[in-house]
Amino acid sequence: MPPGRLVLLLSVLGAPALGDPGPLEDVVIDRYSIPKICLREVQMGDFVRYHYNGTFKDGKKFDSSYDRGATVAGVVGVGRLITGMDRGLLGMCVNERRHLIVPPHLGYGSIGVAGLIPPDATLYFDVVVLDIWNKKDKLQVTTLSRPERCNRTVENSDFVRYHYNGTLLDGTPFDSSYSKDSTYDTYVGTGWLIKGMDQGLLGMCAGEKRSIIIPPFLAYGEKGYGTVIPPQASLVFSVLLVDFHNPKDGVFLEHLEVPESCKRRAVTGDFVRYHYNGTLVDGTLFDSSYSRNHTYDTYIGKGYIIPGMDQGLQGVCVGERRRVVVPPHLAYGENGAGDKIPGSAVLIFDVHIIDFHNPADPVEIETVYRPEGCNVTTRDRDFVRYHYNCSLLDGTRLFSSHDYEKPQEVTLGTNKVIEGLNSGLLNMCAGERRVLIVPPHLGHGESGARGVPGSAVLRFEVELVSVEEGVPEGYLFIWHGEPPANLYEQMDLNKDGEIPAEEFSAFIKTQVAEGKGRLMPSSDPEKVIADMFKNQDRNQDGKITSEELKLKSDEDQEKIHEEL
Repeated sequence: MPPGRLVLLLSVLGAPALGDPGPLEDVVIDRYSIPKICLREVQMGDFVRYHYNGTFKDGKKFDSSYDRGATVAGVVGVGRLITGMDRGLLGMCVNERRHLIVPPHLGYGSIGVAGLIPPDATLYFDVVVLDIWNKKDKLQVTTLSRPERCNRTVENSDFVRYHYNGTLLDGTPFDSSYSKDSTYDTYVGTGWLIKGMDQGLLGMCAGEKRSIIIPPFLAYGEKGYGTVIPPQASLVFSVLLVDFHNPKDGVFLEHLEVPESCKRRAVTGDFVRYHYNGTLVDGTLFDSSYSRNHTYDTYIGKGYIIPGMDQGLQGVCVGERRRVVVPPHLAYGENGAGDKIPGSAVLIFDVHIIDFHNPADPVEIETVYRPEGCNVTTRDRDFVRYHYNCSLLDGTRLFSSHDYEKPQEVTLGTNKVIEGLNSGLLNMCAGERRVLIVPPHLGHGESGARGVPGSAVLRFEVELVSVEEGVPEGYLFIWHGEPPANLYEQMDLNKDGEIPAEEFSAFIKTQVAEGKGRLMPSSDPEKVIADMFKNQDRNQDGKITSEELKLKSDEDQEKIHEEL
Protein backbone atom coordinates (compact mmCIF):
# COMPACT_ATOMS: atom_id res chain seq x y z
CA MET A 1 0.00 0.00 0.00
CA PRO A 2 1.57 3.38 -1.02
CA PRO A 3 2.16 6.00 1.67
CA GLY A 4 -0.46 8.19 0.07
CA ARG A 5 -3.09 5.46 0.46
CA LEU A 6 -2.09 4.97 4.10
CA VAL A 7 -2.67 8.66 4.72
CA LEU A 8 -6.15 8.32 3.28
CA LEU A 9 -6.74 5.36 5.59
CA LEU A 10 -5.63 7.38 8.59
CA SER A 11 -7.92 10.23 7.67
CA VAL A 12 -10.79 7.83 8.23
CA LEU A 13 -9.40 6.54 11.52
CA GLY A 14 -8.49 9.98 12.77
CA ALA A 15 -5.12 11.62 13.12
CA PRO A 16 -2.66 9.41 15.02
CA ALA A 17 -1.24 10.55 18.33
CA LEU A 18 2.49 11.06 18.11
CA GLY A 19 4.42 8.38 19.98
CA ASP A 20 7.99 8.42 21.09
CA PRO A 21 9.90 10.05 18.25
CA GLY A 22 12.85 7.92 19.08
CA PRO A 23 16.34 9.04 18.39
CA LEU A 24 15.46 10.56 14.96
CA GLU A 25 14.20 14.12 14.77
CA ASP A 26 13.82 14.22 10.99
CA VAL A 27 13.94 12.07 7.90
CA VAL A 28 17.34 10.59 7.19
CA ILE A 29 18.16 10.89 3.47
CA ASP A 30 20.84 8.92 1.66
CA ARG A 31 21.25 10.10 -1.96
CA TYR A 32 23.00 6.98 -3.16
CA SER A 33 22.46 7.47 -6.90
CA ILE A 34 22.40 10.95 -8.44
CA PRO A 35 22.21 11.44 -12.24
CA LYS A 36 24.94 13.52 -13.83
CA ILE A 37 22.36 15.81 -15.43
CA CYS A 38 19.57 17.18 -13.29
CA LEU A 39 17.38 19.61 -15.16
CA ARG A 40 14.86 19.98 -12.38
CA GLU A 41 14.42 19.18 -8.65
CA VAL A 42 11.18 18.36 -6.85
CA GLN A 43 9.63 21.36 -5.15
CA MET A 44 6.52 21.84 -3.00
CA GLY A 45 3.42 21.63 -5.18
CA ASP A 46 5.11 19.51 -7.88
CA PHE A 47 3.47 16.40 -9.18
CA VAL A 48 5.79 13.38 -9.00
CA ARG A 49 5.72 9.82 -10.27
CA TYR A 50 7.95 7.40 -8.44
CA HIS A 51 8.61 3.79 -7.55
CA TYR A 52 9.42 2.62 -4.04
CA ASN A 53 10.00 -0.34 -1.77
CA GLY A 54 8.91 0.07 1.88
CA THR A 55 10.48 -2.07 4.65
CA PHE A 56 10.96 -2.17 8.39
CA LYS A 57 14.33 -2.05 10.08
CA ASP A 58 14.62 -5.81 9.92
CA GLY A 59 14.14 -5.72 6.14
CA LYS A 60 10.64 -7.07 6.13
CA LYS A 61 8.68 -5.52 3.26
CA PHE A 62 5.37 -3.93 4.03
CA ASP A 63 4.62 -2.35 0.65
CA SER A 64 6.05 -1.97 -2.87
CA SER A 65 4.89 -0.17 -6.02
CA TYR A 66 6.98 -2.61 -8.04
CA ASP A 67 4.83 -5.50 -6.79
CA ARG A 68 1.74 -3.75 -8.07
CA GLY A 69 3.37 -3.03 -11.44
CA ALA A 70 2.41 0.65 -11.33
CA THR A 71 4.16 3.81 -10.25
CA VAL A 72 2.81 6.08 -7.54
CA ALA A 73 1.76 9.59 -8.54
CA GLY A 74 0.94 12.49 -6.30
CA VAL A 75 1.51 16.14 -5.40
CA VAL A 76 4.27 16.93 -2.91
CA GLY A 77 3.54 19.12 0.13
CA VAL A 78 -0.26 19.19 0.13
CA GLY A 79 -0.85 16.55 2.80
CA ARG A 80 -1.57 13.64 0.54
CA LEU A 81 1.63 11.85 1.53
CA ILE A 82 3.04 11.09 4.95
CA THR A 83 5.19 13.95 6.13
CA GLY A 84 8.37 11.91 5.94
CA MET A 85 7.77 11.09 2.26
CA ASP A 86 6.91 14.71 1.50
CA ARG A 87 10.24 15.78 2.98
CA GLY A 88 12.19 12.89 1.48
CA LEU A 89 11.08 13.65 -2.09
CA LEU A 90 11.99 17.34 -2.00
CA GLY A 91 15.02 18.19 -4.11
CA MET A 92 15.06 14.88 -5.96
CA CYS A 93 15.96 14.72 -9.66
CA VAL A 94 14.46 12.43 -12.25
CA ASN A 95 16.21 9.04 -11.97
CA GLU A 96 17.69 9.94 -8.60
CA ARG A 97 17.58 7.14 -6.01
CA ARG A 98 17.34 7.69 -2.29
CA HIS A 99 17.19 5.68 0.89
CA LEU A 100 14.80 7.33 3.34
CA ILE A 101 14.52 6.55 7.05
CA VAL A 102 11.23 7.97 8.33
CA PRO A 103 10.77 8.19 12.13
CA PRO A 104 7.31 7.29 13.49
CA HIS A 105 6.21 10.87 14.14
CA LEU A 106 6.77 11.62 10.46
CA GLY A 107 5.14 8.34 9.43
CA TYR A 108 2.13 6.63 10.96
CA GLY A 109 2.86 7.52 14.57
CA SER A 110 1.69 5.57 17.63
CA ILE A 111 -1.35 4.18 15.83
CA GLY A 112 0.26 2.63 12.75
CA VAL A 113 -1.92 0.86 10.20
CA ALA A 114 -3.86 -2.11 11.45
CA GLY A 115 -2.50 -5.38 10.14
CA LEU A 116 0.20 -3.65 8.12
CA ILE A 117 2.31 -1.19 10.10
CA PRO A 118 2.68 -1.50 13.88
CA PRO A 119 2.55 1.56 16.16
CA ASP A 120 5.71 3.65 16.52
CA ALA A 121 7.32 1.96 13.53
CA THR A 122 10.34 3.47 11.82
CA LEU A 123 9.92 3.09 8.07
CA TYR A 124 12.60 2.52 5.45
CA PHE A 125 11.96 3.52 1.84
CA ASP A 126 14.02 2.96 -1.31
CA VAL A 127 12.71 5.58 -3.78
CA VAL A 128 13.41 6.48 -7.44
CA VAL A 129 11.73 9.50 -9.05
CA LEU A 130 10.61 8.95 -12.64
CA ASP A 131 8.73 12.14 -13.48
CA ILE A 132 8.25 15.70 -12.21
CA TRP A 133 5.81 18.32 -13.45
CA ASN A 134 3.72 21.23 -12.31
CA LYS A 135 0.41 22.66 -13.44
CA LYS A 136 2.26 25.87 -14.29
CA ASP A 137 4.64 24.04 -16.65
CA LYS A 138 4.84 24.95 -20.30
CA LEU A 139 6.03 23.05 -23.31
CA GLN A 140 9.84 22.82 -23.38
CA VAL A 141 11.27 23.01 -26.88
CA THR A 142 15.01 22.76 -27.52
CA THR A 143 16.43 23.13 -31.04
CA LEU A 144 19.20 20.57 -31.44
CA SER A 145 20.16 21.46 -35.03
CA ARG A 146 18.73 23.71 -37.70
CA PRO A 147 19.65 23.93 -41.42
CA GLU A 148 21.44 27.07 -42.56
CA ARG A 149 18.80 27.61 -45.22
CA CYS A 150 15.26 27.76 -43.94
CA ASN A 151 12.88 29.44 -46.38
CA ARG A 152 9.75 28.36 -44.57
CA THR A 153 8.61 27.01 -41.21
CA VAL A 154 5.70 24.82 -40.10
CA GLU A 155 2.35 26.53 -39.55
CA ASN A 156 -1.05 25.26 -38.51
CA SER A 157 -2.80 23.21 -41.24
CA ASP A 158 0.54 22.12 -42.74
CA PHE A 159 1.07 18.43 -43.43
CA VAL A 160 4.30 17.17 -41.84
CA ARG A 161 6.44 14.08 -42.22
CA TYR A 162 8.78 13.47 -39.32
CA HIS A 163 10.80 10.84 -37.52
CA TYR A 164 10.77 10.63 -33.75
CA ASN A 165 11.94 8.74 -30.71
CA GLY A 166 9.48 8.95 -27.82
CA THR A 167 10.57 8.35 -24.22
CA LEU A 168 9.24 8.98 -20.75
CA LEU A 169 11.03 11.59 -18.68
CA ASP A 170 13.24 8.90 -17.10
CA GLY A 171 14.39 7.79 -20.57
CA THR A 172 12.15 4.74 -20.91
CA PRO A 173 11.31 4.42 -24.62
CA PHE A 174 7.68 3.94 -25.56
CA ASP A 175 7.63 4.44 -29.34
CA SER A 176 9.80 5.23 -32.35
CA SER A 177 9.06 5.87 -36.01
CA TYR A 178 12.53 4.57 -36.87
CA SER A 179 11.56 1.09 -35.67
CA LYS A 180 8.69 1.16 -38.17
CA ASP A 181 11.01 2.34 -40.94
CA SER A 182 8.47 5.01 -41.81
CA THR A 183 7.91 8.64 -40.97
CA TYR A 184 4.90 9.78 -38.99
CA ASP A 185 2.71 11.78 -41.37
CA THR A 186 -0.07 14.09 -40.22
CA TYR A 187 -1.57 17.56 -40.24
CA VAL A 188 -0.54 20.10 -37.60
CA GLY A 189 -3.05 22.09 -35.56
CA THR A 190 -6.12 20.15 -36.63
CA GLY A 191 -6.48 17.84 -33.63
CA TRP A 192 -4.75 14.79 -35.07
CA LEU A 193 -1.89 15.10 -32.58
CA ILE A 194 -1.65 15.57 -28.83
CA LYS A 195 -1.68 19.27 -27.98
CA GLY A 196 1.96 19.37 -26.99
CA MET A 197 3.15 17.94 -30.28
CA ASP A 198 0.85 20.26 -32.23
CA GLN A 199 2.56 23.17 -30.50
CA GLY A 200 6.07 21.71 -30.54
CA LEU A 201 6.20 21.27 -34.30
CA LEU A 202 5.26 24.88 -35.08
CA GLY A 203 8.10 26.96 -36.49
CA MET A 204 10.25 23.99 -37.50
CA CYS A 205 12.28 23.92 -40.70
CA ALA A 206 12.61 20.86 -42.90
CA GLY A 207 15.71 19.07 -41.64
CA GLU A 208 15.51 20.61 -38.16
CA LYS A 209 15.94 18.47 -35.03
CA ARG A 210 14.18 19.31 -31.79
CA SER A 211 13.72 17.94 -28.31
CA ILE A 212 10.14 18.48 -27.13
CA ILE A 213 9.22 17.84 -23.48
CA ILE A 214 5.46 17.67 -23.02
CA PRO A 215 3.78 17.79 -19.59
CA PRO A 216 0.96 15.27 -19.06
CA PHE A 217 -1.86 17.81 -19.39
CA LEU A 218 -0.65 18.49 -22.97
CA ALA A 219 -0.17 14.77 -23.64
CA TYR A 220 -2.27 11.79 -22.47
CA GLY A 221 -3.11 13.13 -19.00
CA GLU A 222 -4.69 10.98 -16.30
CA LYS A 223 -5.54 8.10 -18.61
CA GLY A 224 -2.14 7.53 -20.18
CA TYR A 225 -2.03 5.46 -23.33
CA GLY A 226 -2.25 1.71 -23.34
CA THR A 227 0.47 -0.09 -21.46
CA VAL A 228 3.35 2.04 -22.69
CA ILE A 229 2.47 5.51 -21.35
CA PRO A 230 1.45 5.62 -17.67
CA PRO A 231 -1.12 8.10 -16.38
CA GLN A 232 0.22 11.58 -15.63
CA ALA A 233 3.41 10.95 -17.64
CA SER A 234 5.58 13.66 -19.12
CA LEU A 235 6.76 12.75 -22.62
CA VAL A 236 10.04 13.52 -24.36
CA PHE A 237 10.16 13.48 -28.16
CA SER A 238 13.32 13.74 -30.21
CA VAL A 239 11.99 14.92 -33.57
CA LEU A 240 13.53 15.20 -37.03
CA LEU A 241 11.28 17.03 -39.47
CA VAL A 242 11.78 15.35 -42.85
CA ASP A 243 9.51 17.61 -44.91
CA PHE A 244 6.23 19.46 -44.85
CA HIS A 245 3.80 21.14 -47.18
CA ASN A 246 0.38 22.70 -47.28
CA PRO A 247 -2.45 21.35 -49.43
CA LYS A 248 -2.70 24.82 -50.95
CA ASP A 249 0.96 24.85 -52.03
CA GLY A 250 1.92 25.24 -55.65
CA VAL A 251 5.24 24.46 -57.28
CA PHE A 252 8.19 26.43 -55.90
CA LEU A 253 10.86 27.45 -58.41
CA GLU A 254 14.44 28.43 -57.79
CA HIS A 255 16.37 29.73 -60.80
CA LEU A 256 19.89 28.47 -60.21
CA GLU A 257 21.43 29.53 -63.52
CA VAL A 258 19.78 31.36 -66.41
CA PRO A 259 21.74 32.04 -69.62
CA GLU A 260 22.25 35.73 -70.44
CA SER A 261 20.83 35.14 -73.89
CA CYS A 262 17.41 33.51 -73.78
CA LYS A 263 15.62 34.11 -77.07
CA ARG A 264 12.83 31.69 -76.35
CA ARG A 265 11.15 30.05 -73.36
CA ALA A 266 9.37 26.71 -73.32
CA VAL A 267 5.56 26.67 -73.39
CA THR A 268 2.85 24.01 -73.35
CA GLY A 269 3.23 21.67 -76.32
CA ASP A 270 7.01 22.03 -76.53
CA PHE A 271 9.18 18.93 -76.41
CA VAL A 272 11.92 19.26 -73.81
CA ARG A 273 15.12 17.29 -73.31
CA TYR A 274 16.61 17.72 -69.85
CA HIS A 275 18.83 16.11 -67.26
CA TYR A 276 17.74 15.94 -63.64
CA ASN A 277 18.54 14.75 -60.16
CA GLY A 278 15.45 13.92 -58.09
CA THR A 279 15.80 14.02 -54.31
CA LEU A 280 13.66 14.07 -51.22
CA VAL A 281 13.87 17.15 -49.01
CA ASP A 282 16.47 15.46 -46.80
CA GLY A 283 18.73 15.00 -49.83
CA THR A 284 18.01 11.31 -50.46
CA LEU A 285 18.43 10.66 -54.19
CA PHE A 286 15.53 8.71 -55.68
CA ASP A 287 16.27 9.07 -59.39
CA SER A 288 18.72 10.65 -61.82
CA SER A 289 18.89 10.87 -65.59
CA TYR A 290 22.67 11.26 -65.29
CA SER A 291 22.93 7.73 -63.90
CA ARG A 292 21.35 6.47 -67.14
CA ASN A 293 23.54 8.74 -69.28
CA HIS A 294 20.41 9.80 -71.14
CA THR A 295 18.23 12.89 -70.99
CA TYR A 296 14.58 12.69 -70.03
CA ASP A 297 12.59 13.65 -73.13
CA THR A 298 8.94 14.66 -73.01
CA TYR A 299 6.25 17.12 -73.97
CA ILE A 300 5.32 19.63 -71.28
CA GLY A 301 1.83 20.70 -70.35
CA LYS A 302 0.33 17.57 -71.90
CA GLY A 303 0.03 15.32 -68.85
CA TYR A 304 2.90 12.99 -69.74
CA ILE A 305 4.74 13.86 -66.52
CA ILE A 306 3.62 14.66 -62.97
CA PRO A 307 1.66 17.94 -62.77
CA GLY A 308 4.36 19.63 -60.73
CA MET A 309 6.97 19.10 -63.44
CA ASP A 310 4.48 20.06 -66.16
CA GLN A 311 4.19 23.39 -64.35
CA GLY A 312 7.82 23.63 -63.25
CA LEU A 313 9.27 23.38 -66.76
CA GLN A 314 7.12 26.17 -68.16
CA GLY A 315 9.24 29.13 -69.23
CA VAL A 316 12.63 27.41 -69.15
CA CYS A 317 15.47 28.54 -71.41
CA VAL A 318 17.90 26.29 -73.23
CA GLY A 319 20.86 25.82 -70.89
CA GLU A 320 18.95 26.92 -67.79
CA ARG A 321 19.47 25.19 -64.46
CA ARG A 322 16.38 25.26 -62.29
CA ARG A 323 15.25 23.73 -59.00
CA VAL A 324 11.62 22.59 -58.93
CA VAL A 325 10.09 21.83 -55.53
CA VAL A 326 6.93 19.78 -55.96
CA PRO A 327 4.37 19.17 -53.18
CA PRO A 328 2.95 15.64 -53.05
CA HIS A 329 -0.50 16.56 -54.38
CA LEU A 330 1.29 17.64 -57.59
CA ALA A 331 3.57 14.59 -57.56
CA TYR A 332 2.84 11.04 -56.38
CA GLY A 333 0.35 11.85 -53.61
CA GLU A 334 -0.32 9.77 -50.52
CA ASN A 335 0.78 6.50 -52.13
CA GLY A 336 4.23 7.58 -53.29
CA ALA A 337 5.97 5.61 -56.03
CA GLY A 338 7.86 2.36 -55.73
CA ASP A 339 10.16 1.88 -52.79
CA LYS A 340 12.07 5.14 -53.21
CA ILE A 341 9.37 7.83 -53.02
CA PRO A 342 7.38 7.66 -49.77
CA GLY A 343 3.74 8.63 -49.60
CA SER A 344 3.08 12.36 -49.18
CA ALA A 345 6.71 13.21 -49.96
CA VAL A 346 7.81 16.63 -51.20
CA LEU A 347 10.12 16.16 -54.20
CA ILE A 348 13.01 18.32 -55.39
CA PHE A 349 14.16 18.21 -59.01
CA ASP A 350 17.38 19.93 -60.05
CA VAL A 351 17.04 20.17 -63.83
CA HIS A 352 19.38 21.22 -66.63
CA ILE A 353 17.62 22.05 -69.89
CA ILE A 354 19.56 20.65 -72.84
CA ASP A 355 17.16 21.80 -75.57
CA PHE A 356 13.52 22.06 -76.54
CA HIS A 357 11.49 22.51 -79.69
CA ASN A 358 7.96 22.48 -81.00
CA PRO A 359 6.79 20.01 -83.66
CA ALA A 360 5.73 23.02 -85.76
CA ASP A 361 9.18 24.67 -85.65
CA PRO A 362 10.89 25.49 -88.97
CA VAL A 363 14.65 25.75 -89.41
CA GLU A 364 15.93 28.86 -87.68
CA ILE A 365 18.40 30.69 -89.91
CA GLU A 366 20.76 33.44 -88.77
CA THR A 367 22.96 35.06 -91.41
CA VAL A 368 26.33 35.81 -89.84
CA TYR A 369 28.02 37.16 -92.99
CA ARG A 370 26.83 37.75 -96.56
CA PRO A 371 29.23 39.00 -99.27
CA GLU A 372 28.42 42.22 -101.09
CA GLY A 373 27.19 41.92 -104.63
CA CYS A 374 25.58 38.55 -104.06
CA ASN A 375 23.57 37.95 -107.23
CA VAL A 376 23.65 34.16 -107.51
CA THR A 377 22.18 32.04 -104.74
CA THR A 378 21.73 28.33 -104.29
CA ARG A 379 18.65 26.45 -105.47
CA ASP A 380 17.45 22.87 -105.40
CA ARG A 381 19.54 20.59 -107.62
CA ASP A 382 22.60 22.86 -107.31
CA PHE A 383 25.87 21.22 -106.38
CA VAL A 384 27.43 22.91 -103.36
CA ARG A 385 30.62 22.65 -101.35
CA TYR A 386 30.46 23.87 -97.79
CA HIS A 387 32.17 23.72 -94.44
CA TYR A 388 30.21 23.10 -91.26
CA ASN A 389 30.46 22.57 -87.52
CA CYS A 390 27.61 20.63 -85.92
CA SER A 391 26.85 20.65 -82.19
CA LEU A 392 24.05 20.18 -79.70
CA LEU A 393 22.52 23.27 -78.16
CA ASP A 394 24.46 22.71 -74.93
CA GLY A 395 27.68 23.08 -76.94
CA THR A 396 28.51 19.39 -77.26
CA ARG A 397 30.51 19.07 -80.48
CA LEU A 398 29.28 16.34 -82.83
CA PHE A 399 30.82 16.68 -86.33
CA SER A 400 32.89 19.08 -88.38
CA SER A 401 33.93 19.16 -92.04
CA HIS A 402 37.19 20.73 -90.86
CA ASP A 403 38.19 17.29 -89.60
CA TYR A 404 38.55 16.23 -93.25
CA GLU A 405 40.78 17.36 -96.12
CA LYS A 406 38.07 19.05 -98.14
CA PRO A 407 34.61 20.59 -97.75
CA GLN A 408 31.40 18.62 -97.71
CA GLU A 409 29.79 18.19 -101.16
CA VAL A 410 26.14 17.61 -101.93
CA THR A 411 23.50 18.15 -104.57
CA LEU A 412 20.68 20.04 -102.89
CA GLY A 413 17.24 18.48 -102.95
CA THR A 414 18.45 14.91 -103.42
CA ASN A 415 17.81 13.72 -99.84
CA LYS A 416 21.52 13.27 -99.24
CA VAL A 417 21.52 15.48 -96.13
CA ILE A 418 18.90 16.03 -93.43
CA GLU A 419 15.98 18.19 -94.48
CA GLY A 420 16.81 21.01 -92.11
CA LEU A 421 20.37 21.37 -93.36
CA ASN A 422 19.19 21.21 -96.99
CA SER A 423 16.73 24.05 -96.29
CA GLY A 424 19.38 26.06 -94.51
CA LEU A 425 21.74 25.85 -97.49
CA LEU A 426 19.19 27.25 -99.94
CA ASN A 427 19.41 30.89 -101.15
CA MET A 428 23.01 31.20 -100.02
CA CYS A 429 25.82 32.98 -101.80
CA ALA A 430 29.32 31.58 -102.12
CA GLY A 431 31.24 32.89 -99.10
CA GLU A 432 28.12 33.38 -96.98
CA ARG A 433 28.11 32.14 -93.37
CA ARG A 434 25.02 31.08 -91.42
CA VAL A 435 23.97 29.56 -88.13
CA LEU A 436 21.17 27.01 -88.48
CA ILE A 437 19.02 25.65 -85.65
CA VAL A 438 17.47 22.41 -86.86
CA PRO A 439 14.60 20.82 -84.89
CA PRO A 440 14.65 17.01 -84.73
CA HIS A 441 11.69 16.50 -87.08
CA LEU A 442 13.88 18.18 -89.73
CA GLY A 443 16.99 16.45 -88.42
CA HIS A 444 17.48 12.92 -87.18
CA GLY A 445 14.08 12.51 -85.49
CA GLU A 446 13.23 10.56 -82.37
CA SER A 447 15.73 7.82 -83.10
CA GLY A 448 18.73 10.06 -83.62
CA ALA A 449 21.78 8.84 -85.52
CA ARG A 450 25.27 7.67 -84.72
CA GLY A 451 26.55 10.23 -82.26
CA VAL A 452 23.27 12.19 -82.31
CA PRO A 453 20.79 11.68 -79.44
CA GLY A 454 17.16 11.03 -80.25
CA SER A 455 14.95 14.16 -80.53
CA ALA A 456 18.00 16.42 -80.40
CA VAL A 457 17.95 19.98 -81.73
CA LEU A 458 21.10 20.57 -83.81
CA ARG A 459 23.14 23.71 -84.34
CA PHE A 460 25.09 24.09 -87.58
CA GLU A 461 27.65 26.76 -88.39
CA VAL A 462 27.87 26.64 -92.19
CA GLU A 463 30.01 28.46 -94.77
CA LEU A 464 29.24 28.04 -98.47
CA VAL A 465 32.51 27.53 -100.33
CA SER A 466 31.22 27.14 -103.89
CA VAL A 467 28.09 26.47 -105.91
CA GLU A 468 27.57 24.90 -109.32
CA GLU A 469 24.30 25.26 -111.14
CA GLY A 470 22.42 21.99 -111.13
CA VAL A 471 20.21 20.17 -113.57
CA PRO A 472 16.52 19.25 -113.23
CA GLU A 473 15.59 16.15 -111.30
CA GLY A 474 16.12 12.99 -113.34
CA TYR A 475 18.68 14.60 -115.68
CA LEU A 476 22.39 13.88 -115.85
CA PHE A 477 23.08 16.39 -118.62
CA ILE A 478 21.17 19.30 -120.15
CA TRP A 479 21.70 21.32 -123.32
CA HIS A 480 22.06 25.07 -123.06
CA GLY A 481 20.29 25.39 -126.37
CA GLU A 482 18.67 23.05 -128.85
CA PRO A 483 20.50 19.73 -129.24
CA PRO A 484 22.03 18.99 -132.67
CA ALA A 485 19.50 17.75 -135.24
CA ASN A 486 21.84 14.94 -136.30
CA LEU A 487 22.99 14.07 -132.79
CA TYR A 488 23.87 10.42 -133.47
CA GLU A 489 26.01 11.25 -136.55
CA GLN A 490 27.97 13.90 -134.61
CA MET A 491 28.47 11.57 -131.68
CA ASP A 492 29.71 8.76 -133.98
CA LEU A 493 33.14 10.29 -134.38
CA ASN A 494 34.67 7.53 -136.59
CA LYS A 495 31.44 7.04 -138.56
CA ASP A 496 31.35 3.28 -138.04
CA GLY A 497 27.64 3.18 -137.12
CA GLU A 498 28.15 2.54 -133.41
CA ILE A 499 29.25 4.56 -130.42
CA PRO A 500 31.47 2.92 -127.80
CA ALA A 501 32.00 4.42 -124.33
CA GLU A 502 35.18 6.27 -125.35
CA GLU A 503 33.46 8.11 -128.23
CA PHE A 504 30.45 8.94 -126.04
CA SER A 505 32.66 10.35 -123.28
CA ALA A 506 34.77 12.40 -125.69
CA PHE A 507 31.66 13.91 -127.31
CA ILE A 508 30.03 14.90 -123.98
CA LYS A 509 33.24 16.45 -122.68
CA THR A 510 33.51 18.51 -125.87
CA GLN A 511 29.96 19.83 -125.46
CA VAL A 512 30.71 20.86 -121.88
CA ALA A 513 34.01 22.48 -122.85
CA GLU A 514 32.35 24.47 -125.64
CA GLY A 515 29.54 25.62 -123.29
CA LYS A 516 26.83 23.87 -125.25
CA GLY A 517 25.62 21.84 -122.26
CA ARG A 518 26.45 20.89 -118.67
CA LEU A 519 26.65 17.75 -116.65
CA MET A 520 24.89 17.17 -113.40
CA PRO A 521 27.37 18.69 -110.89
CA SER A 522 29.42 16.09 -109.13
CA SER A 523 32.81 15.54 -107.57
CA ASP A 524 33.24 12.72 -110.12
CA PRO A 525 32.11 13.79 -113.65
CA GLU A 526 33.56 10.61 -115.16
CA LYS A 527 31.04 8.58 -113.15
CA VAL A 528 28.20 10.82 -114.34
CA ILE A 529 29.22 10.24 -117.99
CA ALA A 530 29.56 6.51 -117.34
CA ASP A 531 26.03 6.47 -115.91
CA MET A 532 24.75 8.33 -118.97
CA PHE A 533 26.37 5.77 -121.29
CA LYS A 534 24.95 2.87 -119.28
CA ASN A 535 21.46 4.36 -119.55
CA GLN A 536 21.75 4.67 -123.36
CA ASP A 537 23.34 1.24 -123.89
CA ARG A 538 20.00 -0.50 -123.58
CA ASN A 539 21.22 -4.03 -124.24
CA GLN A 540 24.42 -3.51 -122.27
CA ASP A 541 26.66 -4.68 -125.16
CA GLY A 542 29.20 -1.88 -124.69
CA LYS A 543 28.03 0.32 -127.57
CA ILE A 544 25.13 2.57 -128.45
CA THR A 545 23.22 2.16 -131.71
CA SER A 546 21.04 4.76 -133.38
CA GLU A 547 17.97 2.87 -132.25
CA GLU A 548 19.11 2.99 -128.61
CA LEU A 549 20.00 6.69 -128.43
CA LYS A 550 17.14 8.84 -127.10
CA LEU A 551 16.88 12.31 -125.60
CA LYS A 552 15.52 12.62 -122.05
CA SER A 553 12.63 14.74 -123.31
CA ASP A 554 11.67 11.99 -125.76
CA GLU A 555 11.92 9.36 -123.02
CA ASP A 556 9.66 11.39 -120.75
CA GLN A 557 7.03 11.34 -123.47
CA GLU A 558 7.44 7.62 -123.99
CA LYS A 559 7.90 6.97 -120.23
CA ILE A 560 10.71 4.59 -121.03
CA HIS A 561 13.99 5.62 -119.39
CA GLU A 562 15.96 8.51 -117.91
CA GLU A 563 18.77 9.94 -120.02
CA LEU A 564 20.01 13.00 -121.92
